[in-house]
Order: sequence, then structure tokens, then C-alpha cells
Amino acid sequence: MSTASGIVVAGHGVASGQGDHSPYPAGAIALQTPHFAARGLDLSRYWPGTVNVDVAPLLPVWRSPRLTLADVMWTNLIAAETFSFFDCTLTHQGTAYDGLVYRPHPETKPAHHQALTVLELLLPRIKDLAYGARVDVTVPDEQIGFTRP
Repeated sequence: MSTASGIVVAGHGVASGQGDHSPYPAGAIALQTPHFAARGLDLSRYWPGTVNVDVAPLLPVWRSPRLTLADVMWTNLIAAETFSFFDCTLTHQGTAYDGLVYRPHPETKPAHHQALTVLELLLPRIKDLAYGARVDVTVPDEQIGFTRP
């Protein structure tokens, strides 16, 4: 297992639908969830948005995901996308929360890209988690590694 410390940062608000310019008012995660469930991934225990953690100066090294779902056609607004999911644990104020790193493959994602140092996490709702919070993200070494540029 590897742990990276990071800071919770704002994303584009597309995953949750809370962004001013989100084309998906219900949120992309809410729209994707039934398509993922049809392929065997149940996200019902997670909040329908992502927690974005910037682990700079570290960069994630994508190794072997727990699951990859290719060519998911979840909206008629864009072409099908491919997603990989990796196990993770986020620790905030001494409490650990199990979740998934959510990685839309950049080559199939048309817009709303994150910085290379940002991990998008699917987690249960976490009370008192806010932008600027310091957190630790732990991942299995066989799934994700971290390197310095």
C-alpha cells in the first residue's frame, strides 16, 4: 500500500452537477451509475460526485485497475467513454473512508480534464470535508503508484 498526502480541491462540478456550467444538472455520476451497475459496478453507497484530491508534487502511476469499463454510452451529448476504478482509502481527521479512484480515460473524455496530480475519488458523504482540507489517500501498490516528476 502507498499513501499520498493531498489537499481537497474544487473540480469542475460536472460529476456532481453542482458546477455553474455543467451540461448535466443531475450530475455525470448520477447519470453514469445505472450504466456502471448494468456492468457489475454498484456505486449506490457513494455520494454522486467526486472528491478531488491534489497530491502534488506526486503524480499517479496508473497500473492495474480493479475494474475497467470500456465504451460506456451514458449520455447522448458525447461519445462513449472508458472508465477505470481503483481501490482507495481516504483518511480525514483520523477517520478512514473506503472508496474508489474514478478515472475517466483522457483519450475518451472530451472535456473537463483534471490536473495530472489530481485524483478523483468516489466516497460516501463525509461530514465536515471541505476544500482545503488535508487528507491522505492510500491505494494498493499493484493498482496505483506515485512518482515525483
